[in-house]
Amino acid sequence: MTTQTDALDRNVPRVSAGRTSLVLTAAVIVAAAVNAVVARLATAGGATPGFSPLTLPVFGAFTLVGILAGWAGWRIIQHRSRRPERLLRWLVPVVGVLSFIPDVALGTLGFIPGANWSGVLGLMAMHVVVILVAVPAYLIAGRSRTNAA
Repeated sequence: MTTQTDALDRNVPRVSAGRTSLVLTAAVIVAAAVNAVVARLATAGGATPGFSPLTLPVFGAFTLVGILAGWAGWRIIQHRSRRPERLLRWLVPVVGVLSFIPDVALGTLGFIPGANWSGVLGLMAMHVVVILVAVPAYLIAGRSRTNAA
């Protein structure tokens, strides 16, 4: 017996694990490099020097986790949705806006030492950077093996 899930899964392109790893690794490196520039600009714009979320170990780790979590979500949606492109067209901006909630809370409550609005705006810009780098990477990594050549 064929289930609805089986029918949906057949439409998902099979991707190369090697290419996917390479593309996602490149996306993490590019996003982290751009976020390093954003961190410097935020500090130059008044963020507290040494504000921990604007340091490479912290934003680098969050960049990595964000890109990998996004890829997992991307693949789940491709497997489960009848129209993944349509769903992702509105879901990506919504998730992006929702990702600002912890930053606004940080700016308002100051629960990390050294937090100020310049630093918070830098963090918000970093979320946008990750989205702008990750989405094209997901499109490239998600191409079928036959369409990749």
